[in-house]
Amino acid sequence: MKTNKFVESLMNKTDAELAQELVAAKKELFNLRFQNATNQLDNTARIKEVRRNIARIQTVITEKAKA
Repeated sequence: MKTNKFVESLMNKTDAELAQELVAAKKELFNLRFQNATNQLDNTARIKEVRRNIARIQTVITEKAKA
């Protein structure tokens, strides 16, 4: 249910907003990986979640480009 709402919110955003969201997610993923490497990350499952969110954002971008 949570992912459906996230994807719906992505569908309503413009291309520029999606690109901005993608950049923010990639920065977060970088920071999470850095924290994981220095043993400061408590919730390692967050890395997987952010990676999937990046994939969802990219999927929505491609779908909009095809339409």
